[in-house]
Amino acid sequence: MTIERPIYLQQLIDRQHNGMIKIITGMRRCGKSYLLFSLFYDYLQKQGTDTDHIITIDLENIHNDHLRDPLTILEFIKQQITDNKEYYIMIDEVQLLNRFEDVLNTLLKNPQVDVYVTGSNARFLSKDVITTFRGRGDEVRIHPLCFAEFLSAQSPVPFVEQHLNEYMQFGGLPQLTSMFNEQQKKQYLQQLFTNTYILDIKERYDIRNDDDLEELINVIASSIGGLTNPTKIANTFSSTKQSNISKDTIKNYLDHMQDAFLIEKAIRYDIKGRKYIDTPTKYYFEDLGLRNARLNFRQIEPTHLMENLIYNELRIRGYSIDVGQVVINSRNEKGISERKNLEVDFVCNKGYDRIYIQSAYEMPTLEKQEQELNSLKRIKDNFQKIIIVGGMQPTYRNNDGILILNLYDFLLNKVTI
Repeated sequence: MTIERPIYLQQLIDRQHNGMIKIITGMRRCGKSYLLFSLFYDYLQKQGTDTDHIITIDLENIHNDHLRDPLTILEFIKQQITDNKEYYIMIDEVQLLNRFEDVLNTLLKNPQVDVYVTGSNARFLSKDVITTFRGRGDEVRIHPLCFAEFLSAQSPVPFVEQHLNEYMQFGGLPQLTSMFNEQQKKQYLQQLFTNTYILDIKERYDIRNDDDLEELINVIASSIGGLTNPTKIANTFSSTKQSNISKDTIKNYLDHMQDAFLIEKAIRYDIKGRKYIDTPTKYYFEDLGLRNARLNFRQIEPTHLMENLIYNELRIRGYSIDVGQVVINSRNEKGISERKNLEVDFVCNKGYDRIYIQSAYEMPTLEKQEQELNSLKRIKDNFQKIIIVGGMQPTYRNNDGILILNLYDFLLNKVTI
């Protein structure tokens, strides 16, 4: 079954022949190789590129073990180039190549070749792309399947809610679409988390006493969407875990988890004051299934999972995201000045565009509706303001011009935002 990944395919198409190394990054098992070797390869063929002008090298294949030597792979590529036309070079798991930086920079000097690579594991995490290639690399960040992509790989059912419930429980790693047994999915996610993602972090940073790292992952998984900071977490460790782990170590561990694409951080932004507030921050998991697997599928809270789901979808659509804060100064009944901080779940920026979004699993009462609307109504600018609501209620715009957007309409992109 072919699962289309139109957002990422278009990003590769837009980067053709730009004189840079195209580097596909993202968490393990999210579909990097499939995007390059299947979807992009097929696109090139349909555009008339001869197959002998597309040089593919899978460095995980034992038969290509000899190509992990830098001079050997350069000679192999040289032998494939037999005319003056342009060639596409695709290298999978490039971190397995010795001195891969030198090899790629050597290839970059040949105007005949257009180079695309994938990379993962402990030697090729997110920040390595920035520090290693220094302006010569063009990163394409790929995420697990969004809900629309996930849905395209499922058998039709009468109610789309069934698929959404499954997606929120098991997430969007592509391999799961070929599994039909819940126990198999749970085992796959749990083993992948422990034997791949955590192991990558431990190997990369030589973490030996890993009990605190393991516990920190559990803490973050249990509190997605909650404001926190390293100091607060360190105090929790001290009071409940009898651990003396420092806030600096916790910050380092959180940074490691972000570099491994496990989690992302959203920092607070004072909307009226137009300034960032460095702490506390919120953390969201890159994949809901991995988050749930970490907690042995015991904490399936729809409110928090929906917030994380919306965050992931917005990131896939290319938005940078902050946690909004609206400061309200007022006086109480006794005339005493009070300062209140109202939260906006997501301040979403893309270029010159901005959207304010609240996540509300349900709004059953007028009081709850007013609570969700309160912060949005106090933002005095003309950018779009949205409340995304779970359930099947119709999408509409209220008298304040705020869009009340059904979750399914949002996920399936039925309403342009």
